[in-house]
Amino acid sequence: MIPFSFTRATDPAAALHLSAGGAGKYLGGGTNLVDLMRETIERPAKLIDVTALSDTIEETAGGGLLIGGAARNTAIAEHRLIRSRFPVLSRAIVAGASPQIRNMATAAGNILQRTRCAYFYDNEGSRCNKREPHQGCDALEGFNRYHAILGASSSCVATHPSDMCVALAALGAVVHLQDSDAERTIPLIEFHQLPGDRPDIESVTRPGELITAIEIPPLPMAVNSTYRKVRDRASYAFALVSVAAAIEIKAGVVREVRIALGGVAHKPWRAAKAEAALRGKPAIRASFAAAAEAELADAEPLTHNAFKVELAKRTIAAVLADLSGDAA
Repeated sequence: MIPFSFTRATDPAAALHLSAGGAGKYLGGGTNLVDLMRETIERPAKLIDVTALSDTIEETAGGGLLIGGAARNTAIAEHRLIRSRFPVLSRAIVAGASPQIRNMATAAGNILQRTRCAYFYDNEGSRCNKREPHQGCDALEGFNRYHAILGASSSCVATHPSDMCVALAALGAVVHLQDSDAERTIPLIEFHQLPGDRPDIESVTRPGELITAIEIPPLPMAVNSTYRKVRDRASYAFALVSVAAAIEIKAGVVREVRIALGGVAHKPWRAAKAEAALRGKPAIRASFAAAAEAELADAEPLTHNAFKVELAKRTIAAVLADLSGDAA
């Protein structure tokens, strides 16, 4: 057994004080961190329980929302304002994990969860640059059906596992962070990093920095939004491909659109090329298919996951068609 201390923080200042020096890990629901500790992939010297920090969900000026970092996933998915104004977020959360895990998992923990790549979890028999830098990546030539087709590198082809983060990427969410010196905000699409040659550095967080809240800015078009997850089985499975989308159509033309993809990259993938290809175009299936082609043009599939390219294209087009009233 690897010994560690356990302390409960009652406010952000206490949490930051306890984490001074970077040896500690913040513990929310523990649905990912505890598993990683059991596998000795994570070996924190101390755990700092932050479940007593803010779990409120509050409306902001103009119709946005501020979600406390300790808010449980179930509470977020069931919140009346999220269900009515940002249904894509509610649907993404419900698509993830099981009810028991959603009851435990927190907003901040969901954002910080690590990949479920089997080679990352195989601490004894596999090489993994995310687990140990410069060791090698056995997924490159191994079983890589679930791995990345966008934004990967020769060092890592793992995918980010979160459903919630895909919806947050589409909504333009902002992460609120605090350390002992200052508070700052980072757009969620900039929070997670692509692997490059250091896949072990997964986000822009500084040692000891605490996620205090997630802010969703006002986005009236998000009332017409949804999330679709394609997976190998109906429950408790990670996405092969997922799509979060919102669209605004005026006089049959796409005025604005937001699209993000899951299951295809090291981070929640904002489909900026598809969005740009759609703005000002007729809201028809041909436009949606062309936009999907533009987004997946740079895909680099591996031995076992080439099917993801066509699957992503078809899922993007189908989701947009559904949001547009099954456009012709």
